[in-house]
Amino acid sequence: MARLVVVSNRVGPLQDSRKAGGLAVGLVDALKKDGGLWFGWSGCVSEEGTFGAMQVESSGNVELATIDLNQEDYDGYYAGYANKSLWPVLHYRLDLAEFERNYEMVYRRVNDRFATRLKSLLRPDDIIWAHDYHFLPLGRALRNMEVENPIGFFLHIPFPSPDFLTALPNAHHLVRDMLAYDVVGFQTQRDVDNFRAFVEQELDGIAHADGRVTAFGRTILAKAYPIGIDTESFAEYGKSVEARRYYQKLLTSLGGRTQIIGVDRLDYSKGLPERLRAFEKLLEDYPEHRGKVSLMQVAPLSRSDLDAYDTIRRELESVSGNINARFADMGWTPIHCMFRSFTRRALAGIYRGSAIGLVTPLRDGMNLVAKEYVAAQNPENPGVLVLSRFAGAAAEMGEALIVNPYNREQVAEKIQTALRMSLEERKERWNALYAKLLANDSSHWAQSIVSDLKHVHSATLAA
Repeated sequence: MARLVVVSNRVGPLQDSRKAGGLAVGLVDALKKDGGLWFGWSGCVSEEGTFGAMQVESSGNVELATIDLNQEDYDGYYAGYANKSLWPVLHYRLDLAEFERNYEMVYRRVNDRFATRLKSLLRPDDIIWAHDYHFLPLGRALRNMEVENPIGFFLHIPFPSPDFLTALPNAHHLVRDMLAYDVVGFQTQRDVDNFRAFVEQELDGIAHADGRVTAFGRTILAKAYPIGIDTESFAEYGKSVEARRYYQKLLTSLGGRTQIIGVDRLDYSKGLPERLRAFEKLLEDYPEHRGKVSLMQVAPLSRSDLDAYDTIRRELESVSGNINARFADMGWTPIHCMFRSFTRRALAGIYRGSAIGLVTPLRDGMNLVAKEYVAAQNPENPGVLVLSRFAGAAAEMGEALIVNPYNREQVAEKIQTALRMSLEERKERWNALYAKLLANDSSHWAQSIVSDLKHVHSATLAA
Protein backbone atom coordinates (compact mmCIF):
# COMPACT_ATOMS: atom_id res chain seq x y z
CA MET A 1 0.00 0.00 0.00
CA ALA A 2 1.44 3.40 -1.02
CA ARG A 3 2.40 5.65 1.88
CA LEU A 4 1.56 9.38 1.89
CA VAL A 5 4.46 11.73 2.67
CA VAL A 6 3.42 15.28 3.58
CA VAL A 7 6.02 18.06 3.54
CA SER A 8 5.27 21.44 5.12
CA ASN A 9 7.15 24.20 6.88
CA ARG A 10 5.50 23.45 10.22
CA VAL A 11 4.16 20.00 11.07
CA GLY A 12 1.68 18.29 13.36
CA PRO A 13 0.22 17.77 15.76
CA LEU A 14 -0.50 14.09 15.31
CA GLN A 15 -2.48 13.88 18.56
CA ASP A 16 -5.82 15.75 18.69
CA SER A 17 -5.17 17.49 15.38
CA ARG A 18 -8.56 19.19 15.66
CA LYS A 19 -6.99 21.62 18.12
CA ALA A 20 -4.83 22.92 15.27
CA GLY A 21 -7.60 23.50 12.74
CA GLY A 22 -9.17 22.10 9.63
CA LEU A 23 -5.92 21.82 7.67
CA ALA A 24 -4.27 19.57 10.25
CA VAL A 25 -7.41 17.45 10.47
CA GLY A 26 -7.49 16.86 6.72
CA LEU A 27 -3.80 16.01 6.55
CA VAL A 28 -3.80 13.67 9.56
CA ASP A 29 -6.87 11.86 8.25
CA ALA A 30 -5.16 11.39 4.88
CA LEU A 31 -1.95 10.21 6.54
CA LYS A 32 -3.76 7.69 8.72
CA LYS A 33 -5.68 6.19 5.81
CA ASP A 34 -2.78 4.14 4.42
CA GLY A 35 0.00 5.14 6.81
CA GLY A 36 2.21 8.14 6.30
CA LEU A 37 5.05 10.48 7.15
CA TRP A 38 4.83 14.21 7.91
CA PHE A 39 8.16 15.97 7.37
CA GLY A 40 9.19 19.59 7.94
CA TRP A 41 10.82 22.20 10.12
CA SER A 42 10.85 21.61 13.87
CA GLY A 43 10.27 25.29 14.58
CA CYS A 44 13.66 25.38 16.35
CA VAL A 45 16.87 27.20 15.46
CA SER A 46 20.10 25.38 16.36
CA GLU A 47 23.77 25.59 15.48
CA GLU A 48 23.62 22.36 13.44
CA GLY A 49 20.47 23.38 11.58
CA THR A 50 19.48 21.09 8.72
CA PHE A 51 22.61 18.99 9.34
CA GLY A 52 21.53 18.14 12.89
CA ALA A 53 19.74 15.09 14.19
CA MET A 54 16.25 14.41 12.89
CA GLN A 55 13.51 14.33 15.54
CA VAL A 56 11.01 11.52 14.98
CA GLU A 57 7.80 10.63 16.78
CA SER A 58 5.06 8.16 15.93
CA SER A 59 1.35 7.76 16.45
CA GLY A 60 -0.16 4.57 15.12
CA ASN A 61 0.78 4.23 11.46
CA VAL A 62 1.90 7.86 11.11
CA GLU A 63 5.39 9.27 11.71
CA LEU A 64 6.36 12.88 12.22
CA ALA A 65 9.96 13.81 11.30
CA THR A 66 11.44 17.28 11.73
CA ILE A 67 14.76 19.04 11.38
CA ASP A 68 16.06 22.37 12.67
CA LEU A 69 17.26 25.46 10.85
CA ASN A 70 20.38 27.40 11.77
CA GLN A 71 20.18 31.17 12.27
CA GLU A 72 21.41 32.01 8.78
CA ASP A 73 18.86 29.70 7.20
CA TYR A 74 16.05 31.09 9.36
CA ASP A 75 16.96 34.67 8.44
CA GLY A 76 17.27 33.99 4.72
CA TYR A 77 14.76 31.22 4.02
CA TYR A 78 11.94 31.91 6.48
CA ALA A 79 12.12 35.50 7.70
CA GLY A 80 13.74 36.59 4.44
CA TYR A 81 12.62 35.12 1.12
CA ALA A 82 9.44 33.39 2.31
CA ASN A 83 8.02 36.24 4.37
CA LYS A 84 9.69 39.38 2.99
CA SER A 85 9.69 38.46 -0.70
CA LEU A 86 7.17 35.75 -1.57
CA TRP A 87 4.43 36.53 0.97
CA PRO A 88 3.98 40.21 -0.03
CA VAL A 89 4.26 39.52 -3.77
CA LEU A 90 1.76 36.67 -3.69
CA HIS A 91 -0.59 38.93 -1.70
CA TYR A 92 -0.29 41.77 -4.24
CA ARG A 93 1.83 43.98 -1.94
CA LEU A 94 4.86 44.92 -4.01
CA ASP A 95 5.26 48.01 -1.84
CA LEU A 96 6.24 45.76 1.09
CA ALA A 97 8.38 43.26 -0.82
CA GLU A 98 12.15 43.07 -0.32
CA PHE A 99 14.18 41.60 -3.16
CA GLU A 100 17.51 40.54 -1.68
CA ARG A 101 19.49 38.14 -3.84
CA ASN A 102 20.91 36.44 -0.75
CA TYR A 103 17.41 35.65 0.52
CA GLU A 104 16.66 33.66 -2.61
CA MET A 105 20.00 31.86 -2.50
CA VAL A 106 19.39 30.74 1.08
CA TYR A 107 15.77 29.79 0.25
CA ARG A 108 16.95 27.48 -2.54
CA ARG A 109 19.73 26.06 -0.41
CA VAL A 110 17.29 25.20 2.38
CA ASN A 111 14.92 23.56 -0.11
CA ASP A 112 17.86 21.48 -1.38
CA ARG A 113 18.74 20.49 2.18
CA PHE A 114 15.14 19.51 2.98
CA ALA A 115 15.04 17.45 -0.21
CA THR A 116 18.27 15.71 0.74
CA ARG A 117 17.06 14.86 4.24
CA LEU A 118 13.67 13.77 2.93
CA LYS A 119 15.13 11.48 0.26
CA SER A 120 16.77 9.33 2.94
CA LEU A 121 13.29 8.60 4.34
CA LEU A 122 11.52 7.81 1.07
CA ARG A 123 10.28 4.45 -0.13
CA PRO A 124 9.81 3.56 -3.82
CA ASP A 125 6.01 3.63 -3.68
CA ASP A 126 5.62 6.78 -1.54
CA ILE A 127 3.30 9.57 -2.67
CA ILE A 128 4.79 12.98 -1.81
CA TRP A 129 2.65 16.05 -1.15
CA ALA A 130 4.46 19.38 -0.52
CA HIS A 131 2.74 22.44 0.90
CA ASP A 132 2.86 26.18 0.43
CA TYR A 133 5.21 28.93 -0.64
CA HIS A 134 8.06 27.71 1.54
CA PHE A 135 8.58 24.75 -0.80
CA LEU A 136 7.94 25.96 -4.34
CA PRO A 137 11.27 24.48 -5.62
CA LEU A 138 11.25 21.31 -3.50
CA GLY A 139 9.84 19.15 -6.29
CA ARG A 140 12.61 20.25 -8.65
CA ALA A 141 15.22 19.53 -5.99
CA LEU A 142 13.83 16.01 -5.54
CA ARG A 143 13.71 15.39 -9.29
CA ASN A 144 17.34 16.49 -9.54
CA MET A 145 18.11 13.75 -7.02
CA GLU A 146 16.36 11.22 -9.32
CA VAL A 147 13.27 10.86 -7.12
CA GLU A 148 10.65 9.44 -9.48
CA ASN A 149 7.76 9.16 -7.01
CA PRO A 150 4.53 11.05 -7.66
CA ILE A 151 4.94 14.54 -6.17
CA GLY A 152 2.10 17.01 -5.65
CA PHE A 153 2.06 20.57 -4.40
CA PHE A 154 -0.62 22.77 -2.84
CA LEU A 155 -0.38 26.55 -2.49
CA HIS A 156 -2.28 27.87 0.52
CA ILE A 157 -2.09 31.54 -0.45
CA PRO A 158 -3.04 33.43 -3.64
CA PHE A 159 -1.21 33.08 -6.95
CA PRO A 160 -1.19 36.52 -8.65
CA SER A 161 -1.58 37.42 -12.31
CA PRO A 162 1.48 37.19 -14.60
CA ASP A 163 1.98 40.94 -14.92
CA PHE A 164 2.20 41.13 -11.12
CA LEU A 165 4.25 38.01 -10.43
CA THR A 166 6.91 38.96 -12.97
CA ALA A 167 7.97 41.77 -10.62
CA LEU A 168 9.55 39.03 -8.49
CA PRO A 169 13.15 38.54 -9.66
CA ASN A 170 13.56 35.08 -11.18
CA ALA A 171 9.82 34.43 -11.11
CA HIS A 172 10.24 32.44 -14.33
CA HIS A 173 12.65 30.04 -12.64
CA LEU A 174 10.33 29.63 -9.67
CA VAL A 175 7.30 28.76 -11.80
CA ARG A 176 9.43 26.46 -13.95
CA ASP A 177 10.40 24.69 -10.71
CA MET A 178 6.70 24.12 -10.01
CA LEU A 179 6.45 22.13 -13.23
CA ALA A 180 8.48 19.38 -11.56
CA TYR A 181 5.35 18.44 -9.62
CA ASP A 182 2.74 16.11 -11.11
CA VAL A 183 -0.21 18.03 -9.64
CA VAL A 184 -0.21 21.68 -8.55
CA GLY A 185 -3.23 22.63 -6.44
CA PHE A 186 -4.60 26.09 -5.70
CA GLN A 187 -7.35 27.51 -3.51
CA THR A 188 -9.51 29.01 -6.28
CA GLN A 189 -10.05 28.83 -10.02
CA ARG A 190 -8.76 32.40 -10.27
CA ASP A 191 -5.39 31.22 -8.91
CA VAL A 192 -5.38 28.33 -11.38
CA ASP A 193 -6.12 30.69 -14.26
CA ASN A 194 -3.26 32.98 -13.20
CA PHE A 195 -0.86 30.03 -13.10
CA ARG A 196 -2.01 28.78 -16.50
CA ALA A 197 -1.66 32.28 -17.96
CA PHE A 198 1.90 32.55 -16.62
CA VAL A 199 2.86 29.24 -18.21
CA GLU A 200 1.40 30.35 -21.53
CA GLN A 201 2.51 33.96 -21.61
CA GLU A 202 5.85 33.84 -19.82
CA LEU A 203 7.11 30.28 -20.38
CA ASP A 204 5.73 29.74 -23.92
CA GLY A 205 3.85 26.70 -22.66
CA ILE A 206 0.44 25.26 -23.49
CA ALA A 207 -2.65 25.41 -21.25
CA HIS A 208 -4.88 22.48 -22.22
CA ALA A 209 -8.67 22.55 -21.92
CA ASP A 210 -8.70 19.65 -19.43
CA GLY A 211 -6.68 21.54 -16.79
CA ARG A 212 -3.24 20.27 -17.73
CA VAL A 213 -0.35 22.55 -18.70
CA THR A 214 2.71 21.67 -20.75
CA ALA A 215 6.11 23.38 -20.78
CA PHE A 216 9.76 22.33 -20.94
CA GLY A 217 8.78 18.76 -21.74
CA ARG A 218 6.56 18.39 -18.67
CA THR A 219 2.77 18.03 -18.58
CA ILE A 220 1.13 18.48 -15.19
CA LEU A 221 -2.34 19.04 -13.76
CA ALA A 222 -3.19 22.48 -12.31
CA LYS A 223 -6.48 22.48 -10.45
CA ALA A 224 -8.46 24.26 -7.72
CA TYR A 225 -8.97 22.37 -4.43
CA PRO A 226 -10.64 24.74 -1.93
CA ILE A 227 -9.64 23.87 1.64
CA GLY A 228 -12.48 22.93 3.95
CA ILE A 229 -12.76 22.68 7.72
CA ASP A 230 -13.69 19.80 10.02
CA THR A 231 -17.28 21.02 9.78
CA GLU A 232 -19.16 18.61 12.03
CA SER A 233 -16.48 18.71 14.73
CA PHE A 234 -16.41 22.50 14.79
CA ALA A 235 -20.20 22.60 14.98
CA GLU A 236 -19.94 20.33 18.04
CA TYR A 237 -17.34 22.67 19.55
CA GLY A 238 -20.05 25.33 19.63
CA LYS A 239 -21.99 23.12 22.07
CA SER A 240 -19.01 22.22 24.27
CA VAL A 241 -18.67 23.24 27.92
CA GLU A 242 -15.85 25.67 27.13
CA ALA A 243 -17.81 27.23 24.25
CA ARG A 244 -20.92 27.65 26.42
CA ARG A 245 -18.82 29.30 29.13
CA TYR A 246 -17.43 31.88 26.68
CA TYR A 247 -20.86 32.31 25.09
CA GLN A 248 -22.45 33.13 28.44
CA LYS A 249 -19.56 35.39 29.45
CA LEU A 250 -19.96 37.24 26.14
CA LEU A 251 -23.71 37.69 26.52
CA THR A 252 -23.25 38.98 30.06
CA SER A 253 -20.65 41.53 28.99
CA LEU A 254 -22.78 42.70 26.06
CA GLY A 255 -25.79 43.37 28.27
CA GLY A 256 -28.25 43.04 25.42
CA ARG A 257 -26.05 44.77 22.86
CA THR A 258 -25.04 43.23 19.53
CA GLN A 259 -21.52 42.07 18.72
CA ILE A 260 -19.63 41.85 15.45
CA ILE A 261 -16.62 39.52 15.51
CA GLY A 262 -13.41 39.55 13.52
CA VAL A 263 -10.68 36.94 14.06
CA ASP A 264 -7.43 37.19 12.09
CA ARG A 265 -3.72 36.78 12.51
CA LEU A 266 -2.09 40.18 12.84
CA ASP A 267 -1.14 40.50 9.20
CA TYR A 268 -1.28 43.32 6.67
CA SER A 269 -3.13 41.09 4.20
CA LYS A 270 -6.15 40.90 6.54
CA GLY A 271 -7.32 44.49 6.05
CA LEU A 272 -7.73 45.18 9.77
CA PRO A 273 -7.35 49.01 9.76
CA GLU A 274 -9.72 49.17 6.78
CA ARG A 275 -12.21 47.01 8.72
CA LEU A 276 -12.14 49.30 11.74
CA ARG A 277 -12.67 52.34 9.53
CA ALA A 278 -15.64 50.63 7.89
CA PHE A 279 -17.12 50.08 11.35
CA GLU A 280 -16.50 53.75 12.07
CA LYS A 281 -18.43 54.55 8.89
CA LEU A 282 -21.31 52.42 10.17
CA LEU A 283 -21.48 54.52 13.34
CA GLU A 284 -21.32 57.70 11.27
CA ASP A 285 -23.98 56.77 8.70
CA TYR A 286 -26.27 54.75 10.97
CA PRO A 287 -26.14 56.52 14.35
CA GLU A 288 -28.93 54.32 15.74
CA HIS A 289 -26.24 51.69 16.39
CA ARG A 290 -24.18 53.90 18.70
CA GLY A 291 -24.22 52.39 22.14
CA LYS A 292 -25.85 49.22 20.80
CA VAL A 293 -23.30 47.50 18.50
CA SER A 294 -19.67 46.65 19.25
CA LEU A 295 -16.83 45.17 17.22
CA MET A 296 -14.51 42.63 18.83
CA GLN A 297 -11.31 42.14 16.85
CA VAL A 298 -9.15 39.19 17.90
CA ALA A 299 -5.71 39.52 16.29
CA PRO A 300 -3.04 37.17 17.66
CA LEU A 301 0.50 38.26 16.89
CA SER A 302 1.98 36.96 13.65
CA ARG A 303 5.66 37.00 12.72
CA SER A 304 6.22 39.59 15.43
CA ASP A 305 9.93 39.79 14.62
CA LEU A 306 9.21 41.42 11.27
CA ASP A 307 8.96 45.20 11.02
CA ALA A 308 5.84 45.17 8.80
CA TYR A 309 3.86 43.46 11.55
CA ASP A 310 4.97 45.91 14.24
CA THR A 311 3.70 48.66 11.95
CA ILE A 312 0.28 47.08 11.46
CA ARG A 313 -0.16 46.59 15.22
CA ARG A 314 0.66 50.22 15.92
CA GLU A 315 -1.75 51.34 13.21
CA LEU A 316 -4.50 49.10 14.56
CA GLU A 317 -4.02 50.46 18.08
CA SER A 318 -4.09 54.03 16.77
CA VAL A 319 -7.21 53.59 14.61
CA SER A 320 -9.19 51.75 17.31
CA GLY A 321 -8.11 54.28 19.92
CA ASN A 322 -9.27 57.20 17.79
CA ILE A 323 -12.64 55.59 17.04
CA ASN A 324 -13.21 54.74 20.70
CA ALA A 325 -12.26 58.26 21.77
CA ARG A 326 -14.73 59.65 19.25
CA PHE A 327 -17.76 57.44 19.96
CA ALA A 328 -17.38 55.74 23.36
CA ASP A 329 -20.03 56.41 25.98
CA MET A 330 -20.63 55.42 29.60
CA GLY A 331 -20.74 51.61 29.66
CA TRP A 332 -20.08 51.19 25.92
CA THR A 333 -16.80 50.92 24.01
CA PRO A 334 -17.22 50.58 20.22
CA ILE A 335 -14.12 48.47 19.50
CA HIS A 336 -12.32 45.85 21.58
CA CYS A 337 -8.96 44.71 20.12
CA MET A 338 -7.26 41.69 21.65
CA PHE A 339 -3.78 40.65 20.53
CA ARG A 340 -4.07 37.14 21.91
CA SER A 341 -5.31 33.73 20.81
CA PHE A 342 -8.19 31.57 22.01
CA THR A 343 -8.74 27.83 21.87
CA ARG A 344 -10.94 26.62 19.03
CA ARG A 345 -13.72 25.71 21.46
CA ALA A 346 -13.61 29.17 23.02
CA LEU A 347 -13.73 30.74 19.56
CA ALA A 348 -16.73 28.59 18.67
CA GLY A 349 -18.57 30.05 21.65
CA ILE A 350 -17.55 33.61 20.72
CA TYR A 351 -18.65 33.06 17.12
CA ARG A 352 -21.97 31.64 18.29
CA GLY A 353 -22.64 34.73 20.41
CA SER A 354 -21.76 37.19 17.63
CA ALA A 355 -24.52 38.39 15.30
CA ILE A 356 -22.11 39.15 12.46
CA GLY A 357 -18.86 37.54 11.34
CA LEU A 358 -16.79 40.27 9.65
CA VAL A 359 -14.17 38.64 7.42
CA THR A 360 -12.71 41.30 5.14
CA PRO A 361 -9.13 40.53 4.08
CA LEU A 362 -7.56 42.60 1.33
CA ARG A 363 -6.31 39.32 -0.16
CA ASP A 364 -6.53 35.80 1.24
CA GLY A 365 -5.91 32.33 -0.10
CA MET A 366 -9.06 30.91 1.49
CA ASN A 367 -9.89 32.12 5.03
CA LEU A 368 -11.11 29.32 7.25
CA VAL A 369 -12.41 31.77 9.87
CA ALA A 370 -15.32 32.48 7.51
CA LYS A 371 -16.15 28.77 7.44
CA GLU A 372 -15.68 28.28 11.18
CA TYR A 373 -17.99 31.22 11.92
CA VAL A 374 -20.75 29.60 9.87
CA ALA A 375 -20.17 26.13 11.38
CA ALA A 376 -20.43 27.48 14.94
CA GLN A 377 -23.81 29.17 14.49
CA ASN A 378 -27.05 28.14 16.18
CA PRO A 379 -29.23 26.82 13.32
CA GLU A 380 -32.32 28.30 15.00
CA ASN A 381 -30.83 31.80 15.26
CA PRO A 382 -27.76 32.03 12.99
CA GLY A 383 -25.58 35.08 12.51
CA VAL A 384 -24.66 36.66 9.17
CA LEU A 385 -21.30 36.38 7.43
CA VAL A 386 -19.93 39.54 5.77
CA LEU A 387 -17.10 38.39 3.51
CA SER A 388 -14.48 40.06 1.32
CA ARG A 389 -14.64 39.33 -2.38
CA PHE A 390 -10.85 38.95 -2.25
CA ALA A 391 -10.95 35.97 0.12
CA GLY A 392 -10.75 32.63 -1.63
CA ALA A 393 -13.79 31.51 0.38
CA ALA A 394 -15.98 34.01 -1.51
CA ALA A 395 -15.94 31.70 -4.55
CA GLU A 396 -17.82 29.07 -2.52
CA MET A 397 -19.79 31.20 -0.09
CA GLY A 398 -22.02 33.33 -2.30
CA GLU A 399 -24.81 33.33 0.33
CA ALA A 400 -22.63 35.54 2.53
CA LEU A 401 -22.84 39.31 2.08
CA ILE A 402 -19.92 39.90 -0.28
CA VAL A 403 -18.06 43.21 -0.01
CA ASN A 404 -15.11 45.15 -1.38
CA PRO A 405 -12.93 45.72 1.72
CA TYR A 406 -11.46 48.87 0.18
CA ASN A 407 -14.94 50.44 0.02
CA ARG A 408 -15.77 51.36 3.60
CA GLU A 409 -19.16 52.79 2.62
CA GLN A 410 -20.14 49.46 1.05
CA VAL A 411 -18.88 47.44 4.03
CA ALA A 412 -20.84 49.70 6.41
CA GLU A 413 -23.94 49.31 4.24
CA LYS A 414 -23.65 45.51 4.24
CA ILE A 415 -23.19 45.45 8.02
CA GLN A 416 -26.38 47.49 8.24
CA THR A 417 -28.09 44.96 5.96
CA ALA A 418 -26.92 42.13 8.21
CA LEU A 419 -28.11 43.89 11.37
CA ARG A 420 -31.58 44.38 9.88
CA MET A 421 -31.87 40.96 8.23
CA SER A 422 -34.91 38.86 9.10
CA LEU A 423 -34.56 35.54 10.91
CA GLU A 424 -36.07 33.76 7.89
CA GLU A 425 -33.43 35.12 5.53
CA ARG A 426 -30.61 34.45 8.00
CA LYS A 427 -31.70 30.82 8.26
CA GLU A 428 -31.97 30.45 4.50
CA ARG A 429 -28.47 31.83 3.92
CA TRP A 430 -26.98 29.79 6.76
CA ASN A 431 -28.53 26.50 5.63
CA ALA A 432 -27.10 26.93 2.13
CA LEU A 433 -23.63 27.79 3.47
CA TYR A 434 -23.57 24.97 6.01
CA ALA A 435 -24.58 22.38 3.40
CA LYS A 436 -21.56 23.40 1.32
CA LEU A 437 -19.26 23.14 4.33
CA LEU A 438 -20.47 19.62 5.01
CA ALA A 439 -20.00 18.52 1.40
CA ASN A 440 -16.52 20.06 1.06
CA ASP A 441 -14.87 19.49 4.42
CA SER A 442 -11.16 19.08 5.18
CA SER A 443 -11.19 15.32 4.61
CA HIS A 444 -12.81 15.72 1.18
CA TRP A 445 -10.17 18.32 0.26
CA ALA A 446 -7.23 16.06 1.14
CA GLN A 447 -8.72 12.97 -0.47
CA SER A 448 -9.43 14.84 -3.72
CA ILE A 449 -5.83 15.95 -4.15
CA VAL A 450 -4.29 12.60 -3.22
CA SER A 451 -6.67 10.79 -5.56
CA ASP A 452 -5.79 13.08 -8.48
CA LEU A 453 -2.07 12.74 -7.73
CA LYS A 454 -2.26 8.95 -7.88
CA HIS A 455 -4.26 9.07 -11.11
CA VAL A 456 -2.05 11.62 -12.87
CA HIS A 457 1.16 9.82 -11.98
CA SER A 458 -0.24 6.46 -13.12
CA ALA A 459 -1.32 8.01 -16.42
CA THR A 460 2.15 9.51 -16.88
CA LEU A 461 3.83 6.15 -16.31
CA ALA A 462 1.42 4.46 -18.73
CA ALA A 463 2.21 7.03 -21.43
